[in-house]
Amino acid sequence: MNRDASGDAVVEAGWQAVRDDGRVRVELLEAAYAEPRLRELFPWTGMGELHFSRCTEKRWTWDIPYIQPAAGDTYWVSGPPRTETVGPATTAQEAITMVVELLPPSCGPAFLGTPEELAAHEATTREQQTDEG
Repeated sequence: MNRDASGDAVVEAGWQAVRDDGRVRVELLEAAYAEPRLRELFPWTGMGELHFSRCTEKRWTWDIPYIQPAAGDTYWVSGPPRTETVGPATTAQEAITMVVELLPPSCGPAFLGTPEELAAHEATTREQQTDEG
């Protein structure tokens, strides 16, 4: 998916908002932002967790694992749904690696819009590819 400069600005503003709200550990945010495949996704927080969305508007997507703080300076990677567990991570970088390994195919950059608009865009793209193939 291509995204123009306004989409880049929306994603960057999302990262700044997550930094500003202070609910996610700084070392985790820095590690996530340093990873190009995650930096192009839209970040959001919930209960101190760091989530990543393939779209920029709420109700964000829930198809990417997320990272929770755990005891000490460790982390727990879960998801995509809350009922699934990926496992523990002893460092922020290890947690980031676990998430990146489980990214959906063709993930990113974040789509400028809602999950419904993203789904419609992806369906149209699939139809066009089928027609061309």
